[in-house]
Parts: sequence; structure tokens; C-alpha cells
Amino acid sequence: MVTDRIAGFDLARAYAIFGMFIVNFQAIYGSLRDPSAFGKFMSLFSGNSSSAFVILAGIGCSLMAGRADAADAERASRRRIIVRRSWFLFAIGLALYTWWPADILHFYGGYMHLAALLLFARTRWLIACAVGCVVIFHALLVVIPYETGWNFETLHYAGFWTISGFLRNTFYNGWNPIFPWAAFFFLGMALGRLDWKSPRTRWRVFLGALVVSLVSQGVIELAEQGKFSFGMNEYITADYLPPFLIFMTSTASFAVILITACVTIGERYSRSNVLRWLTATGRHTLTHYLAHLTLGMLAFGWLFDRSYRDHLASAAPVPSSTVFGFALGAFGVCILFSVLWSRRFRNGPVESVMRAWSG
Repeated sequence: MVTDRIAGFDLARAYAIFGMFIVNFQAIYGSLRDPSAFGKFMSLFSGNSSSAFVILAGIGCSLMAGRADAADAERASRRRIIVRRSWFLFAIGLALYTWWPADILHFYGGYMHLAALLLFARTRWLIACAVGCVVIFHALLVVIPYETGWNFETLHYAGFWTISGFLRNTFYNGWNPIFPWAAFFFLGMALGRLDWKSPRTRWRVFLGALVVSLVSQGVIELAEQGKFSFGMNEYITADYLPPFLIFMTSTASFAVILITACVTIGERYSRSNVLRWLTATGRHTLTHYLAHLTLGMLAFGWLFDRSYRDHLASAAPVPSSTVFGFALGAFGVCILFSVLWSRRFRNGPVESVMRAWSG
């Protein structure tokens, strides 16, 4: 296993958090259905950023596990740290949910808790679990109507704080439910066991992901042209809600291509100041995630005279170009903060609290 920190992973995290800025600001103050060229460009970040975020988390989990031949005491210690971090993320995510119903952190905590059980399992079991998550999700579609609890016009989920609603949302039809989204995490854990410093390994991973991506995009293109039955076209072109098989393969393959490219760039330009700034930003993604959903949302509303709580009633969404400009500016602020903070502290503010809690 690779144990040294690889700059490319942090670079990919920086991309993922920037993509989440774009998607989330667009969802609240812009329009996810903007038909303009710029709106279509913005839509490219939907799903891809979140899947990259989760896959990178899985990679980090495997790197944290350390050696495959670790002693039992060390294994128990590593597993305990991951479990405690999963609790931390679950709790902070639930608190955030009252403000941001599309929160990913409490789901993230669920992925990590499952990962702790499989931390030292054989790689083939991780792959089997990834496939199993997708299969179980599709099996649940037969049992529970996907729209249960949802009002897709307002994106409001009824009954989240009831036992049945919470379980259904968490495991099946929330924004990033365990089934199938934990598949990304298990895939990341499997990838984290590879020798990412080997150009040959990166090339093989890149080619495999490229093939999956081309096949997935080809099928999507055919469906958009109406080449299949109506039901099959709807299934193939579904985006994020619900996360059907083609969505999973297309976003996962894109994320893996991105990660391999970032690792290669990180290795080739290791002395670049820009790279150092971006990797510092990537090490503080938890802090930036929380900041953009709170301070960022409030700042956007203040600058453009919009109400965060009443965003869905807004008759005129902010132009996509404006949303992108704000997201880019917010990301610039995050880069500046990360560079300055890193001069005195190793971890970001929220990351430091989590590490203090988990040990």
C-alpha cells in the first residue's frame, strides 16, 4: 500500500470541492435547468464532483489503514479512529441538514462506518460490496416507489425526522444514500490499495476508466436520441435523482480519470506554487464544504439581494455566468485561506476538531 501523502489526491479534492461550489450555488440561486451554453457547462459538474469526493474519501480510508500485515492492536486502533470520525461526520451532517437538506456529510459518516468493518477485507470483497450496493438499490426500486417522501417540484423530503423516513432517506432515496452511493466509497478503498506512484498502474487505471466512460457516454447519447424504448431512455438519461446504473458508471469513471490525471500532474509539477496552493486547499475540504454552505450562501444572498430560505419562490434565477463567477471567487477565498492557515497549522479548523475527537 502507498503510505506517503500523494499531492494529486489533494489536487483532485480541490477540484471536487470547487465543483460542489458550482453545483450548490447554482441549485439555490441559479437554475439547474438553464438551457444556455453556460448553463449546460455548469451541469457538467453535477454528480461528477460528489462522486469524486466520495471516491477520494474511500482512497483516503485505505491509506489511513496502513500496512496490510499490521498487528491486531494497530488494526483495532485504525478502525476505532475511522468509526469515531464517521460519528463526527454523521452528527455534524445532521446538524447541517436543518439548514442544507442536501447535506452529504451524514451519508459520508454512514459510508465510513461500513468501511471500518471492511477496512482490512480483501480487495475482491470491496469490489463485490460496491457492485452489491448498486444491485440492492435497484432491487429496492421494485419494493419502494422511488418518489416516496419526495416533492420534486420543491425538492422537499417529507418525514425525514421520522424513523421510517430517516431510514428510507439514508439507505435508499435521499440525496446520496448508502445504496448505491457507498459503491463509490468501496471503489475508492480498492483504488487506495494500488501503487499510485507507479506510472504503469496509473496508466492501466486510466485506460480502464476511459473505456467505461466512453461506453457509458455512448449509451447516454443513444438514449438522448431516442434509440431505445421510452422507459429505457428515461432510465439511461436519469441524472442524480435517481442514481441508476449508467449514472453510477459514468460519474465513477469520470472521477477515476480525474484522479489519475491529478496524480500525474501532482507528480510532474510538484515544485509549482500553484500546485501547492491547490493541494493546501484540498487538505481543508471539510472546512470549505461547511463554509460555502453557510457563509458562502449568506454572502451570495447579501450580494445579489436574494433570500436563501425563499430561493425556490424566486421568479428570476441568477444567470449561470454570475453563479460561476461567484463560485470562482469563493474558491479563490478558500485558496487564500488555506495557504495562510497552512503556514501555522497542519490541518484545517474543522479537520483539527475531528482529529482531536477521533484521536
